Amino acid sequence: MSSGIKIAIIGAGSVGFTKKLVTDILCVPELQDIEFALTDINAHNLDLVRQIVERIVSVNGLPTRVTATTERREALEGARYIINCTRIGGLEAYRHDIEIPLKYGVDQCVGDTICAGGILYGQRNIPVILDFCRDIKAVAEPGAKLLNYANPMAMNTWAALEYGGVDTIGLCHGVQNGWRQIAKALGAERKEDVDIFCSGINHQTWYLDIRYGGRKISKDELVEAFERHPVFSQQEKVRIDVLKRFGFYSTESNGHLSEYLPWYRKRPGEILNWIDLSDWIHGETGGYLRYTTESRNWFETDFPQFLEEAGQPIDASRRTDEHASWILEALETDRVYRGHFNVRNNGIITNLPADCIVESPGFVDRFGLNMTAGVTLPEAAAATCIASVNVQRMSVHAAMTGDVELLKLAVLHDPLVGAVCSPEEVWAMVDELLVAQAEWLPQYAEAIPAARERASRSTVQTTDWAGAARQRVRSVSEVREATSRKKEAALGQMPGA
Repeated sequence: MSSGIKIAIIGAGSVGFTKKLVTDILCVPELQDIEFALTDINAHNLDLVRQIVERIVSVNGLPTRVTATTERREALEGARYIINCTRIGGLEAYRHDIEIPLKYGVDQCVGDTICAGGILYGQRNIPVILDFCRDIKAVAEPGAKLLNYANPMAMNTWAALEYGGVDTIGLCHGVQNGWRQIAKALGAERKEDVDIFCSGINHQTWYLDIRYGGRKISKDELVEAFERHPVFSQQEKVRIDVLKRFGFYSTESNGHLSEYLPWYRKRPGEILNWIDLSDWIHGETGGYLRYTTESRNWFETDFPQFLEEAGQPIDASRRTDEHASWILEALETDRVYRGHFNVRNNGIITNLPADCIVESPGFVDRFGLNMTAGVTLPEAAAATCIASVNVQRMSVHAAMTGDVELLKLAVLHDPLVGAVCSPEEVWAMVDELLVAQAEWLPQYAEAIPAARERASRSTVQTTDWAGAARQRVRSVSEVREATSRKKEAALGQMPGA
């Protein structure tokens, strides 16, 4: 039994995601007599998620212990596993990531990985990630593992491994989501009916080999499958275009992928040709900011409903394919788990730099994480990844040193920013972002006054632009109604409905 295990969740106030992770872990019998130590700087959200987790434990009659504290070191003390789900600066800082670049013509859908928003997000995250690492090394169980779910995935994982000195695995669900989509396009009943081999960097990972029905699926067959699909053909125009030109499908959503490349969002008049407004993830301007704002407002209003839903018995058949619970199960029980993980390259992918963070296949057992080495990406896929890797490297080093010039060079070399902005505009945009986010950027404290002075004297022309496809934030009642309609539609599509 695993009664001595303590799992700390930092940023546990991400209520929906924390509930999912906890429920998944409790589906494993050997991971029920454990302690969940929840921590967040937001005491209100922390208390809400504590109530939800305690209800799950109580209703299912489990021996699981639940603690909640705003004191991070207390939560980390003696922890064997630490899961990071934080968003440093919250929605207040995130709004700057989207709205300030819009003034300079940079239209992002998500802005949390690279592009102007993702780079600044990394500057806020990395000092805090290093604080986590210091606490882990000081008070957690020796050899404790950090499972990082927080974006920007590659930058956070890079910093934790290179500068934090903590055994860290970066986890994302992009591979699983794309895998599910490929299976649907091919007509498979379940994603597990399709075999995949996927490799690259986080949010730019490529399905290099797809097998279905005992044979390898060709590029032409996959293109045909997506183009004839009534939904994907409209929602995934960027991904389908990249598939046609590169020969391989990318893991990331249409909206995400469109902002990592220099070709699809650089001309405002053409953006609508490549995106779909049926849901935020398909390319809407600031789509994820709208979605997270609506979700926060809805949760605050409908918490009693969420608490009631937490009172359902755990059903192991509904365990999700989020990696965390499967990794913990493999490490603690030796039941082998194969997945796609974010780790330092060091030869895993032969044509990407050794120091970068790659997302590639591996398996986990009692001995730890074992990655498949010697993967070679197709040249176009590698070239696209390397462009992002160079931005990530400069961004991490800038975050570590507080070097404003290096930060500006990182933003300048971002593919989409470089396609839209002149160097002078980049310099002005970064100054404005630094000033707006100063409270979350301690490494730039000495540089902020000069940035503020430059911003006050800037002659760079900006515009009050909402973006090519900005949607308004819906009310709680509108979100509730839309969610209800989606549930009804999903039930109507179930066999026998």
